[in-house]
Amino acid sequence: MEQFCGKGDVTAFTELLKTAVRDYKELIAYQKSYELTILIYRLTETFPKEEIYGLTSQIRRAAVSIPSNIAEGFMRGAKEYAQFLKIALGSAAEVETQLSLSKDLGYCKSEDFITAQALTTEVLRLLASYIKRVNERLNTSKKNK
Repeated sequence: MEQFCGKGDVTAFTELLKTAVRDYKELIAYQKSYELTILIYRLTETFPKEEIYGLTSQIRRAAVSIPSNIAEGFMRGAKEYAQFLKIALGSAAEVETQLSLSKDLGYCKSEDFITAQALTTEVLRLLASYIKRVNERLNTSKKNK
């Protein structure tokens, strides 16, 4: 099997994943996490001003980290992609925790929480699936060398 340089070789990377995805923007996890980020920004607009450097900043940074790491990992190539997906997964777990805190502190309405939490859960599920698939493909690639 072809060697993967891990430096953005998108053609080899696409072959590795056995998918027609040529751009990270086509990935459902990217699209959903981007949507989640916009939702988090809108939701946090109503947080108390004293949280601007606290929970507001933290949840926004965690949300932005998810699609950013999906994009960066995809462009770096197969060898690094799984690690960037794991970072994105960790950031999604942060968002999940911070959403719960914001609800319990009374910073967001229950219906807004339910919408954001459902989207976060979907992103977590997608990322876990991607990580598993990429690791399986990498392990198969190593065995075939």
